[in-house]
Amino acid sequence: MKFTLSWLKEHLETDAALDEICERLTAIGLEVEDVDDKAAFRPFVIAKVLSAEKHPQADRLKVLMVDTGQGAPVQVVCGAPNARAGLVGAFAAPGTYVPGIDVTLAVGNIRGVESRGMMCSEKELEISDNHDGIIDLPEDAPVGTSYAAYAHLDDPVIEINLTPNRPDCTSVHGIARDLAASGLGTLKTRTAPSFAVDGETTVKVKLDLDDEKLCPGFALRLVRGVNNRPSPRWMQQRLIAIGLRPINALVDITNYMTFDQGRPMHVFDAGKVKGNLTVRRAAAGESVLALDQREYKLGPNNVVIADQDGVESIGGIMGGEHSGCDENTRDVLIESALWDPMNIAKSGRGLGIITDARYRFERGVDPEYMVPGLERTTELVLELCGGTPAKAEVVGYKGYEPKIVDFPYSEVKRLTGLEVSTEESNTILTRLGFKVSGSGDRVSVSVPSWRPDVDGKADLVEEIMRIHGVDNIRPTPLEGHAAVNGKILTTLQIRTRIAKRALAARGMLEAVTWSFIAEDQAKLFGGGSEALKLANPIAADMSDMRPSLLPGLLTAVQRNADKGYGDVAIFEVSGTYENDRPEGQRRVAGGVRRGTESLAGAGRMWLNAQKGGGKPVDVFDAKADALAVIEACGLPTGNIQIEQGGPAWYHPGRSGTIKMGPKVVLGYFGEFHPKTLEALDVAGALCGFEIYLDVMPEPKKKATRTKPPLELSPFQAVKRDFAFVVDRNVEAGAIVKAASGADRKLVTAVNVFDVFEGASLGEGKKSVAIEVQIQPAERTLTDEDFDALTQKIVASVAKFTGGVLRA
Repeated sequence: MKFTLSWLKEHLETDAALDEICERLTAIGLEVEDVDDKAAFRPFVIAKVLSAEKHPQADRLKVLMVDTGQGAPVQVVCGAPNARAGLVGAFAAPGTYVPGIDVTLAVGNIRGVESRGMMCSEKELEISDNHDGIIDLPEDAPVGTSYAAYAHLDDPVIEINLTPNRPDCTSVHGIARDLAASGLGTLKTRTAPSFAVDGETTVKVKLDLDDEKLCPGFALRLVRGVNNRPSPRWMQQRLIAIGLRPINALVDITNYMTFDQGRPMHVFDAGKVKGNLTVRRAAAGESVLALDQREYKLGPNNVVIADQDGVESIGGIMGGEHSGCDENTRDVLIESALWDPMNIAKSGRGLGIITDARYRFERGVDPEYMVPGLERTTELVLELCGGTPAKAEVVGYKGYEPKIVDFPYSEVKRLTGLEVSTEESNTILTRLGFKVSGSGDRVSVSVPSWRPDVDGKADLVEEIMRIHGVDNIRPTPLEGHAAVNGKILTTLQIRTRIAKRALAARGMLEAVTWSFIAEDQAKLFGGGSEALKLANPIAADMSDMRPSLLPGLLTAVQRNADKGYGDVAIFEVSGTYENDRPEGQRRVAGGVRRGTESLAGAGRMWLNAQKGGGKPVDVFDAKADALAVIEACGLPTGNIQIEQGGPAWYHPGRSGTIKMGPKVVLGYFGEFHPKTLEALDVAGALCGFEIYLDVMPEPKKKATRTKPPLELSPFQAVKRDFAFVVDRNVEAGAIVKAASGADRKLVTAVNVFDVFEGASLGEGKKSVAIEVQIQPAERTLTDEDFDALTQKIVASVAKFTGGVLRA
């Protein structure tokens, strides 16, 4: 939002300097992004041409002697056709930067004649696009004084960075209101427009909509006999200062109202409108040639203003070229309407149109200013273009029903820590336009029509805080906990950090991917429900909240492979979404490895091969990563079970499900299904995992943080090997679990070291060999002890898996 200092002071009575105004704007939440103090125009002075002689070497050039008011005349070579003796214009001396042509002047030699400066055109001073001749001022213009001050080019331009929740400050008047509420001056109130009307507006308006909120109100007025001349200099200068190009008085008035009052307006050439106007949804396939000379294809999601011949305007966004006003316009229809912010935002984004009107309507304009805005615009049209206004046609508007907020003043202290008196809080709200009723510590506050962003008591606290002064909030140290070394972070926060460290320690790089993905990807990974679709996605391929981290990680890995980095290992610890409720958001640690990027290293070099690297990644690499996360989070891996298979996006024979008990699923790991990779357009040796950090049980609270004493057995550990013949579908993990449970005091470790299948074992059978580590703690075991333990192990494996010792 841009405006000039003089423009602001037209609405705000204040003696504050530019720096003080900018400082106060930022302090009350209207952050000043840039200030152009117009210092570039200070070197230009008013000068008078004393003589203009033909250049001896060029027919189109003249040699001027110029009085700059600084002493002796200055010689200037000039090619302007209007250069003549007696002309008063704007002069730039050597060393001056000329913004319109982006040149810093120097003493020049033009066709053998020295030139010590320049007489400037309007284009060179960025006043207009006129470059046909140099500036021609009245004869009484004071020679030697600042041209910028004379032409009002020294008016500083302030640009503020508005947050989307402040539609009331998309106008100079709204900004002045905020400054006045902060105590920096008094808000000026303009007298209501007063003019006589003659007859009715012959063009009627019909709201033909299935949803009345699409256009809650529409005001229209016919003005006959206008003279659409160029707008006055003061209006042109203000529009140019904020980056708008003056066109003609009627168009400039609507642009001026958009920034001056935050009220986008539109004018139709009444002579080009056929019949009455209808506000309706566009029909499929309809199109309109807009004022930007582009044709837009419309559909039922777009609300338009149409006459009997078709679409004349895209409601709230841009007018049509057909009914636009030009120098031949004699009768105009002035439109002031209200539009649904959500529909405006969707239509503007869908059509790719960015306008000042859309910017304001999609944030919400003041509904109560719809008719007064029409009156003020009519007043400006009559003042600048003349004409005879008819009575206004107003349809649809049902008035503004103010929101009432029950507000306890104690909320200010509770939410901000500020000690603001009840009287000051009341005064601040009243200055901002809120109406406070009641007394005591709890009042009712009526929200003004120009503040659609205020819904509850926290919003009122924010208003009081920013006007009272955010800088009044004193820094306060965090309160200390009663317990020494008390835990500050939640368990989930701690596990999130631990999981990241564990995966980084395994050679994986952290990635940050989008939380929303394409619909087909979401459905591929178990999502795609209507509840998780974005109402206003930033792109067509980012329409759904992600049900898994894997789509983003897999596509990221493939992008690296496409650029020549095929061996990649990345991870992410972030949120996934099962539904639109708070408990449907999961905290997941996920990772993907590609190529030969295993823990042992990547690549085909002989050194990596010696370390066990250089081979394509597989299910066991993903399993190791998944178990590393679980172990780092403090869960004993001896208490988990691993079952074969996983969700449909994993390879059914090369994946696993990690469980704690029969119901709690901790995560999945494995190689990916070929159809999954094909659907994502991903290729290569790939494996991955996901661990759900939020389903892990809370660790048991210990009476003390002191570590238990280290207990080492003085007796020699013994290892025994067993080979069991089991059915082919029996998992090796089940055998390990059965052997470990035979005697938990003596059996300290069980590892699988061989799996064999062959005809000698019988059809559907396999042999699994395990190594059992036996650690006596109280005495050296005898042969009888080992025999008894062996029988326990064999019996336990037989009971839980049906396995028998291999002969």
